[in-house]
Amino acid sequence: MLTKTKKSKIVKDVQVHDTDTGSPEVQIAILTKRIDELAQHLKKNNKDNHSRRGLLQMVANRKTHMKYLEKKNPKRYNALNKKLGLKK
Repeated sequence: MLTKTKKSKIVKDVQVHDTDTGSPEVQIAILTKRIDELAQHLKKNNKDNHSRRGLLQMVANRKTHMKYLEKKNPKRYNALNKKLGLKK
């Protein structure tokens, strides 16, 4: 689970301006962290199909945000990809 301090640290790393909490970059970064944590959970609990479904939904949601950002601002998209270590 993402704690408040972890979430605020993630937001500070990728925010566009000081009060930014909802830009595509922030949403993608938070989703990426949640996906990583849930993937670790599923490695230990491989029969947890309810969590697996949630993971697939988060991955699809992140992909949608990535497509949006790539279309609107490719420069910010590439910078976020490098920062988070994501592939296209």
